[in-house]
Amino acid sequence: MTDALKRLSEEGVAIWLDDLSRKRITSGNLAELIDQQHVVGVTTNPSIFQKAISHGDGYEQQLADLAARKVTVEEAIRMITTADVRDAADILRPVFEATAGQDGRVSIEVDPRLAHNTKATVAEAKQLAWLVDRPNTLIKIPATKAGLPAITEVIGKGISVNVTLIFSLERYREVMDAYLAGLEKAKAAGLDLSKIHSVASFFVSRVDSEIDKRLDALGTDEAKALKGKAALANARLAYEAFEQVFSSDRWAALDKAQANKQRPLWASTGVKDPAYKDTLYVVDLVAPGTVNTMPEATLDATADHGEITGNTIAGTYDQSRTEIAAVEKLGISYDDVVQVLEDEGVDKFETSWNDLLKSTEAELQRLAPSEG
Repeated sequence: MTDALKRLSEEGVAIWLDDLSRKRITSGNLAELIDQQHVVGVTTNPSIFQKAISHGDGYEQQLADLAARKVTVEEAIRMITTADVRDAADILRPVFEATAGQDGRVSIEVDPRLAHNTKATVAEAKQLAWLVDRPNTLIKIPATKAGLPAITEVIGKGISVNVTLIFSLERYREVMDAYLAGLEKAKAAGLDLSKIHSVASFFVSRVDSEIDKRLDALGTDEAKALKGKAALANARLAYEAFEQVFSSDRWAALDKAQANKQRPLWASTGVKDPAYKDTLYVVDLVAPGTVNTMPEATLDATADHGEITGNTIAGTYDQSRTEIAAVEKLGISYDDVVQVLEDEGVDKFETSWNDLLKSTEAELQRLAPSEG
């Protein structure tokens, strides 16, 4: 078996795992993935925690302690999730040291209910950074309109950020602009820019899911021929934007001050349509200076049969523009698609968070000690 994951790493793609649970930490599985599968980071989100905690493995004792203390359900969730992130960060600490802070990072998201509230997002990001208290944490902030000024503010305070839920090229440019503005604030405040890191999580598979659905509705041969093309085209054009911004004069001034580039992170890389190869959003998005965060099934598929053939983004920009234009020509609005996806993304995470609140509350009530 060829070591596809090693080859992927050698091409400049950082492999992160898009999953975390207490069982994964305590069983030694995370350490094993780092050791054997070239995993150098972990991302979490409200849906991941909802799944982990509702399945309950390893959380019973902490929940019982929290119930005995009569903490609020919100506080309980933060105690549980930050404990997992802290432990995962400690396991990844050697990677963090070896990569000068670029990798070895664990992401934790601000409460998704704050997605449209700049001030509350900033306050929550500061609180999470303080609670986890590990230098190799990334605080996840959604790329909503309200999230953009929050990104600038949080980066300006020297807190490293994973910007999440990016679907559109225009919004991605705004995210990079918010990051650079944050670095400029941090520099003006005399902070060490070399210690501030960021990734921009550009979502992939959901773009195909939404556009393919609309292409299917049209039902023409022309529409069918475009299925499975938009997500890759969109992500590749995002990489073009990344190259442009991080070769600009504005960037050069920050680069001189030892700032770090905000790497594009390919998120939502699990293939939703069984008609497509299960490694599609990994092998066709290979380029230096990127991160690919994979669910375990995608990680395993890539290890088993992923064909890494070098850079698969270079030289694709004209073709990618042609493919997006062809979709628009059929009457499918790119702007509408990306807005729908952003709204849905925020809603999905909010729903998961609310489900997590409900299931955790039920557990706290079940485990509450009887009075007396």
